[in-house]
Amino acid sequence: MKIFLAQQNYHIGNFESNTNKIIAAIAKAKQAGAELIVFSELSVCGYPPRDFLYFNDFIEKCAASIDQIRMAAIGIAVLVGAPHKNSDPKGKNLFNAVYFLSEGEIKQIVHKTCLPTYDVFDENRYFEPAKKWDVIHFKGKKLAVTICEDIWNLGNDPLYTHCPMDVLMSLQPDIMINLSASPFDYTHDEDRKAMVKANVLKYQLPLFYCNAVGSQTEIVFDGTSLVFDKQANLCGRLASFEEDYKLFTVNDDGTIEQSIIESVNSLPDTDLNPITLSPSLHIEAVHSALVLGIRDYFFKMGFTKAIIGSSGGIDSAVTLALAVEALGKDNVTAVLMPSQYSSSHSIEDAEKLSLHLQNPYHIVPINKIYDGFLSELSPLFKELPFNIAEENIQSRTRGNILMAIANKFGFILLNTSNKSELATGYGTLYGDMAGGLGVLGDCYKLQVYELAKYINRDTEIIPMDIINKPPSAELRPNQKDIDSLPDYDMLDNILYQYIEQAKGPQEIKALGYEAALVDRILKMVNVNEYKRNQFCPIIRISPKAFGVGRRMPIVGKYLI
Repeated sequence: MKIFLAQQNYHIGNFESNTNKIIAAIAKAKQAGAELIVFSELSVCGYPPRDFLYFNDFIEKCAASIDQIRMAAIGIAVLVGAPHKNSDPKGKNLFNAVYFLSEGEIKQIVHKTCLPTYDVFDENRYFEPAKKWDVIHFKGKKLAVTICEDIWNLGNDPLYTHCPMDVLMSLQPDIMINLSASPFDYTHDEDRKAMVKANVLKYQLPLFYCNAVGSQTEIVFDGTSLVFDKQANLCGRLASFEEDYKLFTVNDDGTIEQSIIESVNSLPDTDLNPITLSPSLHIEAVHSALVLGIRDYFFKMGFTKAIIGSSGGIDSAVTLALAVEALGKDNVTAVLMPSQYSSSHSIEDAEKLSLHLQNPYHIVPINKIYDGFLSELSPLFKELPFNIAEENIQSRTRGNILMAIANKFGFILLNTSNKSELATGYGTLYGDMAGGLGVLGDCYKLQVYELAKYINRDTEIIPMDIINKPPSAELRPNQKDIDSLPDYDMLDNILYQYIEQAKGPQEIKALGYEAALVDRILKMVNVNEYKRNQFCPIIRISPKAFGVGRRMPIVGKYLI
């Protein structure tokens, strides 16, 4: 059987674009001689549609798109994802479904069984799980079709009561096919291959896995669709972080005609769960995910131009370089906003960076504006000593300047805060925390340095002075980050244990970290939840990012 995988980038709710893209892929598959084309999970509407699923009009548009697509399913069969209405009034209104289209008709509908409700997933909020299972009969073969999480439950997951493949095996299927929307994080390539391999070894069937690609606000899908033969050898892999299409031939004996890419023995057997922070782990993929996240956010929102506050520091430098790669040098404007506390080398470094990137930049000093604030506030501030209030006035002045320029020219402000800063509250609300998209908000400071090294892999783009100098907010004379924060080597590793590894204070202290330091850091994380709650969307690259995947109470007492 000739099976065509269509790994496509969809736009949530853009039914015309998604439908046209799907129909164009069907034509491409026909031309390639395919008998069956496979798309990704909820491809018709885009994933995750979230509360759009409560709108009847949205569901009707999904159905209308399926009606268009089925007319193209002549001379070829189609497996495409879309919501399906539940006729049982006792359950939720919808199923997460796969439509099997052939001969211009809807021949069969498969429902998703395992509905994830953790991290960024909330499918149980919208969908009813499958209650019955059947194979799809096509070209003399039996197809066991599942949806994403269905193959992540091998019968031993306490989150779910049914393992669909265990049920389907009683019907003696010949091929497994999984339509997926599995988000990227820097551990997930190994996780995914290990899980697909485990399914093939358990069921002794070839498996075709079609994953979504593209960014949907904060979630990035990397594609990297996979094809395994029945011996669990990897025989096909589609591109990462871009659309891709490929035809495969599965033989009657479960072998794949395409050459083996990785043998069963070389593939991972277990999920990748680093117990300590590894800043350089899959840094190339992290870089690609961030570039795609910026590009898709702008394209899908109809934005074209970005603005960034360029300080001469590592965070703004990496953000600027990523944005130029994603949007083009003419579409990213840097604004340098020195104060009386800014060092001359910071201004020079920021200028040098923009000269390397060839992006437009402007210098707007804030001295007079800052002095004006102090003058107007002097009757109230009286003779009180300089403190964080004066520091934050500078940051908020810069935020106002950036937003004024953004409003005047239709730019979108990219935020440059990193995960270490956001975790500890080392940032100013309505100042350096302003922005429409957080580019580095899921990257610890140590990872930001690794990104800088990767960006400079072929030539110096980010000046070495920016990479080598001690980080500073430059809001008071001779200020350094270490005046307010622990050393990043210590800080980032403790934060990783708390956020990614979900370890409590006693567990972290048992790893050998100083008790008082652990208490101090964890308290900073928890008392600053209110700041993160007001922050812009963050591009997710880790297994546990701030935002929709980490839901903490603002007024919680734990660890404070």
